[in-house]
Parts: sequence; structure tokens; C-alpha cells
Amino acid sequence: MTDYRPMQQLPETAGYKAGDALVLVGELFGRGYANGLIEEAKRLGMTIIGTTVGRRDSDGSLRPLNADELAEAEALLGGTIINIPLEAGFDMEAVDGQPSVAEQLKKARPDDLDSISFADEFIEKARAAGTARFRAALSQLAGELESRIPAGANILLSHSMAGGIPRARVFMPLLNRVFKGTGDKFLSSEVFWNSGLGRLCNTSFNEVTADTFRYLIEETAGLRERASASGARVCYTAYGYHGTGVLVGGEYRWQSYTPYVQGVAKMRLETVAEEASAQGITATVFNCPEIQTNSSALFLGVEISLYPLLTAIQREAGEQTAARIEAICQTMLKEGETVAHLLERADSYLSSPILEQIIDFATWPQHNTREQAELMLASSAELMGMHADQKQLVCAELSRIVFLSTGRLMLHASWKPEAPVLWLNHDLIGRLLADASGAGII
Repeated sequence: MTDYRPMQQLPETAGYKAGDALVLVGELFGRGYANGLIEEAKRLGMTIIGTTVGRRDSDGSLRPLNADELAEAEALLGGTIINIPLEAGFDMEAVDGQPSVAEQLKKARPDDLDSISFADEFIEKARAAGTARFRAALSQLAGELESRIPAGANILLSHSMAGGIPRARVFMPLLNRVFKGTGDKFLSSEVFWNSGLGRLCNTSFNEVTADTFRYLIEETAGLRERASASGARVCYTAYGYHGTGVLVGGEYRWQSYTPYVQGVAKMRLETVAEEASAQGITATVFNCPEIQTNSSALFLGVEISLYPLLTAIQREAGEQTAARIEAICQTMLKEGETVAHLLERADSYLSSPILEQIIDFATWPQHNTREQAELMLASSAELMGMHADQKQLVCAELSRIVFLSTGRLMLHASWKPEAPVLWLNHDLIGRLLADASGAGII
């Protein structure tokens, strides 16, 4: 297992400059972690190049973006997009005359959880077909990048692919029970994970979240050779999650959202970076703090560990900086509620003995229990209930600070990383906000 290695010091300013390129490998949707990296790259004058996962037509065929979709995607990115479909995974692959995983699951019902399974050889053939398609697209992408980016330019290839839930309706009601269920609707993540559908998810998560990083590194070897010949650099980053250090009871403590079943794939992602680094390739997985985005809405309760960021900012950046953020947050709360009370309730949850019994770095990721799930969901509801408007949330403002901060930290640390796997915890974000290099984030 990877050693827990939080970044303690702010990174030195990277050598990226105007004319160098940030390549986002994975399509940008909405606001999230990748936006921070893009905004920092723009601040440095780097060229922004994006990619797309493509789109599926009604007959299931994969295609590039049409003109309208491309224009919309490029406007969101603020850069050009190489329109080669980089869809990862294998759930839509038909092999040996058999329908795809997604097609076979069309009539599946949640009650069938215990009876649904796929032959290992079929899944392996589908996975191999998906991998071959994805690698071929990456090879095309690498060729396009060689023609678009000058030989002497430094390149940062940022992997932002994650997830891998197969596209079948049967999964959402089951996952809602795993992540949001209480009482009779509670479903143990361990029960789900050990089912045929859970094993399918595990294979798919590994392929989409982790193995795509390996394929990216391998298929862009030519870019590295070209850069080396001209004295330029090619660096790689990926977004990890492996818990976060937050202030609990007045001290920084590693904690994690439970149940994070994708954690197995995130650890595999870390291994890819470690193996690449051992070969002299500059590849880093940055384990980022929890944020709340549209894609994280399924994981109700993940946002609770965001609240202590306020106390970390107060400790690391000082009262004046913290007061500016707290004033914004206070306006979002109901009359009679206070930021202090919000932080007190979040700390009460994070310091609960129930969590202490479950969460352990050495055996991460942990499965949920009914008692833990009900405590987490009740605490989440209580904290959300303190807000005046459910569309204006404190955790949304704190998420913005996290993704802008991690983007800045990742871009500069990627130039000369101190290790292939690093944690960006709340204390480091607080130190960034206290430093001149954090100007403009708040």
C-alpha cells in the first residue's frame, strides 16, 4: 500500500510558461476539480487543449462531437478540443456476437441483485475490446498533439477520467440504497460489492479510473521522446482520492468518506504513478480533499468534511482571511444559525466514536454499516437544514476554494513532484491562502 504522504510545503513555482500546453484528458463537464487546473494554466499563459469522450447515437455507435456540441464544449473549456472520442470502459462493447453488458442489463431489476452475473471470459473479452478502442483513440490523440504543440514546448497531460458505473438503469436504485439508504432501504456496500453487479463495477472502475492513466502514459511515449530531444518536459497528473487530513477536535486527522467503493480503483491509480515514476517518468497522483459537485451528489455526506476547511484557514491563514470567507458563509445560513454552530456540529460528526471504529488508513476503503450510514445521513441533513436556500450552500463556496487551490498546487507541484502520490490536505490549502502565491483564490 502507498504510504500516507501529505504535502507539507507549498511547491516552488513551476517552469511552465506562455506557449506551453495543458492537455486535459477527459471531457470537462460543469464545475469541478479540473477547473482549478485550467484556470491556473490560463493565468500562466499556457495553451489549453481539451478532449472529449464523444457521444453515443441512439443505435449505440460512438461518434465525435457535432458542430454545436463542439462549440459548446470549447466555450466551457476556454480552449480547443481535439475531437477524437476518448470514451473509456467496456459496457457498450459487443463481442463474439453477444450483446454488450449494457444491453444485457436493460431488463435487469434491483431485486435481481443476487442472481445477476457474467462469465469472467465474456467480461475480459469486452474489457479487451474497450481497451483496444481507447488505446487506438489515444494513439490518434498523441499524433494530433505532436502536430499542434511545438517540439520545444513543455506539456502537462492531466488525466481527469473517473467513475465507470455501467450504463444500465438497474444500478442507480441500488447505489442510492448503498449511499443514501436508511432503515429498510439501507443496502450494505459489502453486500453490493460482493455481488455479480458489484464485481462488474469493480472491473469497470479499475479500467476507467486507473488503467486509462497507464494507457495515456504508454501511448504518449513519442511526446516524451520528442520533448527530451528538445530539452522540454512532459509531465502527467491524475486526480486521486484516499481520504483527507482535516481539523477534528483541534488537530489534523486523516478521515474518509464511507463507503467509497471506488477507492480500490483509486489505489490502482496510485500504483500506475509509482510504476511510471520508477521508470523516470514524471507522473503524480494528487489525492484531493472532498468537494461537492453535480457528480458527487450521489455521495450524500461526503460534503461534511468540507466544513472544517474554515477552521484550517483560520489556523493557517489567520483571522482576517478566515473572516472574509466566514462572512460569505454566514449570509447563506438561516436567521439564528451561525457558522460557529455549523462547525461545531460538523466536528461532532467527524469525531464520533462510530467513525473511529470504522475508518482506518491501513484497511481503506471501508464498507458502510447501518449505524454509520444513518449517523452520516442525519448529520448531512442537519447541516444542510441550517441553510436558508438549498441552492446556496456553504460547502459549494468551500468547494470552489478547494478546486482553485488544488489546481494551483497541482500545476506547480507537477513540475518537480516530491513523490508520485501526494495528499493535498486542508492545512496546505490554508497555507496557500496565507501566501502571496494564493492571491486571487478568495
